[in-house]
Amino acid sequence: MNQLVCYCFGYTAGDIERDFRRNGRSTIAERIARDKRFGNCRCGEKNPKGR
Repeated sequence: MNQLVCYCFGYTAGDIERDFRRNGRSTIAERIARDKRFGNCRCGEKNPKGR
């Protein structure tokens, strides 16, 4: 599972799955959400689909 799911921060589906198994929740998703709130998301620029 190495499909890139976060172009802004470089996380793969495997990263998120391992994080969830290790922590019982996705701390990666929490970090992404926090960084997005602070305007650190560049998905529109980095994601080839523009999302």
